[in-house]
Amino acid sequence: MADLVVALDFRDADTALSMARTLRGTAPWMKVGLELFTAEGPKVVTGLKELGFKVFLDLKFFDIPNTVQGAVRSAVRLGADMVNIHALGGERMARAAMEGCAEGAVPGQPAPLVLAVTMLTSMAAGDLPVANAPGPSEMALDLAVKAKQYGLNGVVCSGLEVERIKASCGSGFVCLTPGIRPASAEAGDQRRVVTPAEAVRSGSDFLVVGRPVTRAKRPEEAARAIIEEMGRAG
Repeated sequence: MADLVVALDFRDADTALSMARTLRGTAPWMKVGLELFTAEGPKVVTGLKELGFKVFLDLKFFDIPNTVQGAVRSAVRLGADMVNIHALGGERMARAAMEGCAEGAVPGQPAPLVLAVTMLTSMAAGDLPVANAPGPSEMALDLAVKAKQYGLNGVVCSGLEVERIKASCGSGFVCLTPGIRPASAEAGDQRRVVTPAEAVRSGSDFLVVGRPVTRAKRPEEAARAIIEEMGRAG
């Protein structure tokens, strides 16, 4: 059964933690991204852990191996249960990230997941600033295969790519899917989108949903409806 991850894409910790409290007991995971973490820092993650949530720290690390190793180590020590790096950073950066995760993990407890970002779900054909570049789905599959070879736990990818990635990398290779939109929701700035049911049927392990939940009149009901749709599809 896939897990729902609610994206807390807010500008301040008070609003984000208030939303998390509303969803307590409904969604097990919360995502902290670049805007919120840059504005408020580690206290957001600490606050979510105190509320009992699992935390996906979505900072997409992409730097020299030593820097990424230290960043992942710090994120894990902070309490992040899942972090991500860019697959384009290559093998040395990926293996350094895994070393940082091992260094930061609590002995005797399951190690957090380290995922590689393949292609952003806001990108479509023609967006890569490279001549004769392959399409996003082809690029995502190639990067996923490499991430598996590098020893990472899984990838961040569109639901459109999950089935092929699982076929190439194995069912145990984690696929986290953003760009999830219920049939009645607007796509917004996402372009390669799927519904919750489509993502689950493709084999996604985690579904990231933001605005369809956090901007709903009753966020907990919106989250519950998505979880129910996921359950029926599974």
